[in-house]
Amino acid sequence: MHRIDTRPLRSDDWPVVETLFGPRGACGGCWCMWWRVPEGGRTWDAAKGEPNRRAFRGIVKAGEASGVLAFVEGEPVGWCAIGPRADFPRVDRSRPLVRDWTATTWSLNCLFVPAPWRGQGVARALVAAAVELARHGGATEIEAYPQSLAPGERQAGAFVWTGVPSLYEPLGFRRLGPPGRGRALHLLELARQPFAAAQHGPA
Repeated sequence: MHRIDTRPLRSDDWPVVETLFGPRGACGGCWCMWWRVPEGGRTWDAAKGEPNRRAFRGIVKAGEASGVLAFVEGEPVGWCAIGPRADFPRVDRSRPLVRDWTATTWSLNCLFVPAPWRGQGVARALVAAAVELARHGGATEIEAYPQSLAPGERQAGAFVWTGVPSLYEPLGFRRLGPPGRGRALHLLELARQPFAAAQHGPA
């Protein structure tokens, strides 16, 4: 098992992000802009690729992007986007994710781990580090939007980029709404949870 190191994104990390995301911008030209662009449809289609790359580069360099990077021996192996929910206006465009929230609600909404590093604990390390980043950033609650699968069902990594429930439940996230297949809102209430209960290392 490799040692996985994590740290928050810095404003000078654009070369790291560009190396990690590669020419496809992590997935289909997204460049971690999906939740940041308010509209979908043709607006999103026009943004994919170079427009998204320029937009995310500007956000990173301005210090306005929040998230966690993972490394193995200095090589970037993963990314997790997390920040105040207000930074991600498209969340409110998804009916299952709509709820009342406040300025101290944070959103953990994207995980990217390159294929060679999947299944090695990178995503778990990222989620644990993201929770701590939100805690220290003043969050009182964290939303996540994992994809629930049917028993025995498997999907390609590109289709579970918000994670799966088993990444979040050990940290205290609970599902809001009825059980079922598909993406659903999970919530971690930091203000009501003892600090020690959130200390979990990567699996």
